[in-house]
Amino acid sequence: MATGVFDLLHPGHLYFLREARKLGDELVVVVARDSTARKFKHEPIMPEASRLQMVEGLKPVDRAMLGHEGNIYEILDEIRPDVIAIGFDQVHNEDRVLDECRRRGLSTRVVRLPQFEGDLDGTRKIVRKVAEWLALQERLDEVEKGKAPGAPPQARGGRGRKR
Repeated sequence: MATGVFDLLHPGHLYFLREARKLGDELVVVVARDSTARKFKHEPIMPEASRLQMVEGLKPVDRAMLGHEGNIYEILDEIRPDVIAIGFDQVHNEDRVLDECRRRGLSTRVVRLPQFEGDLDGTRKIVRKVAEWLALQERLDEVEKGKAPGAPPQARGGRGRKR
């Protein structure tokens, strides 16, 4: 079992799911509800139904489902995983996850996966890059329209001579 928000899919997500898939015969992925994403990470960009649909279509994933609202550990009773893969940057505490599994009579193994090293390997990095690109585009638009601060009058759209 693997869990996550999976907002703006990127190579880090694919790495995580490929590595998680190697740990067992079947990979069930629990996609966080919007409310859970807000509580633990950030306001999701994509709604939960869209994030679920995207994860379902990924090759390493055998089955994907939305998590439970409220107690995130209740899903363990349904899935009863042999192994839970935790991403390197996920806030889950391995000991807490193990305790929850034991309380439910599960002999689940918990594995924290290593970090993926890649360009734009996180949702926040992607959002930051898009914001930088948009700011650059706005600046270029200003320059092209002759509205750049400090530009000579003819560059700002004036005729450059006094009347």
